[in-house]
Amino acid sequence: MTIIKKTIPLSDGREIEIETGKLAKQADGAVVVKMGKTMLLAAVTSAKEAKEDADFMPLQVEYKEKYAAAGRYPGGFLKREGRPNDSEILVARLIDRALRPLFPDDFHAEVFVTVNLISAEKDIMPDALAGLAASAALAVSDIPFGGPISEVRVARVNGELKINPTYPEMENADIDIIVAATYDNIMMVEGEMKEVSEYDMLEAIKFAHTEIKKHCKVQMEMTEEVGKTEKRAYSHETNDEELRTAVREFCYDKCYAIAKSNTSKHERTDAFDALKEAFLETMPEEKREEKTIMVNRYYHAIEKEAMRNMILDEGVRLDGRNTTQIRPIWCEVDYLPAAHGSAIFTRGETQSLTTVTLGTKLDQKEIDEVLVQDTQQFVLHYNFPPFSTGEAKPARSTSRREIGHGNLAFRALKPMVPIGENNPYAVRIVSDILESNGSSSMATVCAGTLALMDAGIQLRKPVSGIAMGLITDKSEKGARYAILSDILGDEDHLGDMDFKVTGTKDGITATQMDIKVDGLPYEVLEQALEQAKQGRLHIMNEMLKTLDAPRPELKPHVPRIAQLIIPGDFIGAVIGTGGKVIQEIQKVTSTTITITEVDSKGIVEIFGESKESLDAAYEWIKGIATIPEVGMIYTGKVTSILEFGAFVEILPGKEGLLHISEMAWNKTAKVEDVVNVGDEVTVKLLEVDERSGKLRLSIRALLDKPEGFVDPERRPRPARGGNSDRRDDRRGRDRDRDRDRDKRRR
Repeated sequence: MTIIKKTIPLSDGREIEIETGKLAKQADGAVVVKMGKTMLLAAVTSAKEAKEDADFMPLQVEYKEKYAAAGRYPGGFLKREGRPNDSEILVARLIDRALRPLFPDDFHAEVFVTVNLISAEKDIMPDALAGLAASAALAVSDIPFGGPISEVRVARVNGELKINPTYPEMENADIDIIVAATYDNIMMVEGEMKEVSEYDMLEAIKFAHTEIKKHCKVQMEMTEEVGKTEKRAYSHETNDEELRTAVREFCYDKCYAIAKSNTSKHERTDAFDALKEAFLETMPEEKREEKTIMVNRYYHAIEKEAMRNMILDEGVRLDGRNTTQIRPIWCEVDYLPAAHGSAIFTRGETQSLTTVTLGTKLDQKEIDEVLVQDTQQFVLHYNFPPFSTGEAKPARSTSRREIGHGNLAFRALKPMVPIGENNPYAVRIVSDILESNGSSSMATVCAGTLALMDAGIQLRKPVSGIAMGLITDKSEKGARYAILSDILGDEDHLGDMDFKVTGTKDGITATQMDIKVDGLPYEVLEQALEQAKQGRLHIMNEMLKTLDAPRPELKPHVPRIAQLIIPGDFIGAVIGTGGKVIQEIQKVTSTTITITEVDSKGIVEIFGESKESLDAAYEWIKGIATIPEVGMIYTGKVTSILEFGAFVEILPGKEGLLHISEMAWNKTAKVEDVVNVGDEVTVKLLEVDERSGKLRLSIRALLDKPEGFVDPERRPRPARGGNSDRRDDRRGRDRDRDRDRDKRRR
C-alpha cells in the first residue's frame, strides 16, 4: 500500500492535508482532505464507455455529511441519514458548477463524484474544503479532466480578508463568498455580502485566487507522484466532416437571419427547430435516422456561432436590444387580497408571483444538521413549474436547481429583512415562477422586495438583482468581447458567463457567477460589475414606481403579535405545572403564546387573530407576572365567601382577604349583603404580610368616610408573655377558622 500525503500551509499557521492510497482504493480516484479534526473523503468513478447516443456530460455530484462525524445521532424515526438536505445539495452544486466546464467537450461517459464528511470539528466549515477534495480525487485518477481546481471561502472579518475562516469568525464578516478556480482562471463565485462595493468584491476574488494557485500546484504534484499524468483514451463521438460542412453551408446564414429577426422566445425556438428539420429533409431517408444525433450536434454549434457573431459584429441581441438595455418591466402589489403580502414582477418574458406569510416563533424553520442546530426566522422558497417555460411534463419534487436559485434570492434579501427584536414575526417568502426566459432568481429578488414592503415588513432597504452575460471571441480578428445586461435564456445557454448580482443602492448583497471560458481578465469582470450596477439601479427605479417604501402598518387580516417582557422568576408561573397555565390561556383566549428566556428575562410573544383575544392574553400573563403593590387599587373577582369575609382574586393566581370589617364604614351584618361569589369588586391593597405573603384588601378604604362617623375603640392586644391559657384559646380559634375556610373553598 503506497500512501502519498501533501500539505498546504495557510497564512495563519493552519494547514490542509491531502492523502491518497489508504481509503477507497477501488475507486478510480480517492483522497482524504483534512484540516484540524475535520476530514472529507472524496471518491470518483467513471464508466469506461459512454451510453449510446449520449451527447452531453453526465456528471453527478453528491455531498453527504455523516452525523457520526460529529458524534451525533441523526434525527427522525429511522435514526439514519436520509435524502440530502438543502445545505448538502447547495455544497454539491458548488462542486458541480466548478468541475463541469473542465471535462472535455467530447467526453460523455458517466462520472460520479462523492464527497463525504467523515470527521467534523465544530468550528471548521467543511463546505470550503469539498471542491478541493473532489478535484484532488480526479487529479489522482485517469479520468480526463481539465483541472485541477480548488474552492476556498473568503471572508472579510473586521476589515481583514481571511481564507477558510471558522464559524465564530463568520459572525463578524461582511463578505462571505466561495471562489473556485484553476491555476489560471476563475471558474465560479457564490456568496453574500453586507452592501460592499464592486471593488471590494473583486479584491476578495483576487485574494482567493492567490490561495487557490497553491492548492492546484500541490494537486499537480500528486498527479505526477501517483503516475496519472496520462489520462485514459476514449472515443465518445463519431464525426463526419463532410456532413458538418453541409450543415454549416445550409444553416449558418439562415440561423443568423432567425437570430436577428427580433421574435419571441417560442417563435424563435420554433424557427430554429424548423430550420434543422428542413436540413434533415435534404438527407436520404436511410441516412436521416443514422445521422440525426450528429446533425443535432453540428447544428447546435452553428446556432451558437451565429448568435455570438451577431452580437459581436453588430451589437444586436436576439430580441433586438443592445448590450446594456433592460427589458420592459411592470410590477403590481397586493394582487392576492387574502395573502399577508404579494407582488408580481415581470421583466420581459420572465415573471414571478411572490407571497409573504407572517407567523410565530413556532413557524420558524428548524435546522438540525451535523454542525448546525438552530432556528431560522426568515426563509425563502422558489418554485419553477414546467409550464413556466411551456414544457408539457409533470411537476415533481423540488429540484436541486430550485433549491440553488431560492438560496441565491434568500441570501440577497437576508441582510435587509429585520429579525429578532426589530421584527417578532417568522417571515416566509414563496416565489412561484410563472414565465421564464432569463434570470428568474433575480425576478424573485425583485418580487420578494415588493412583497415584503406590501406586507408592511420594515425592510431596511429595497434590493434588486440582474443577470449578466458575456460573449467572447479569440480568433484571427483578435480578442473581442461583449458584456450583456439582463440576459435571455438562450444568451445564458450559448454564452460564456452567467453572472448574477443583487444589491441595494449602497452596495452588493449577493452574487453568483459561472464562467465557461479560459483566461477571463479581471478588467472584464470589473466592467461587468459596473454595468451590472447600472442595470440593477435601473431595475430598482422601475420597482419603486409601484411601491417606494414599506407600508406603515400590517394589513387588517394579518394576525398580530404582542410582546411582553416578564421577570425570569415568573416564567414557571406563566407556564404552570406541565404547561397547564399557558395551555389554559391559549385555549380561553384563542391565541398562540411562546416564551423565550434571555438574560434572566422572559420574552413572551402572543399571536392572536383579533385585538380582543390579544389583549385578554396579554392582561392575563401580565397579571401573573405582576407583584401586588401596597396602596394600589385592583378590580378582582370574588372566589369564595366565609363568615368573616371574602377572598378576591385581584391578579391571576393572587388572592387576598377582604375582611367583613373592610367592606363598609358601618358595621356589615353579613358578607352576602355586600358581595357574592363571582362578583367583580374594586379593592385597595392595604397590606402584604412579609412572612406569609398574605394580602389584606379593603373596599372601605375607597369609600368616603360618613360625616360624624367615629371609629369604634379597639381593645389593645395583650402584651407578649400574658395569660398562656388565653393565648392557647386564641390559637385554637385561629386553627378552627383556617380549617373551616379551607373546607368552604374546596
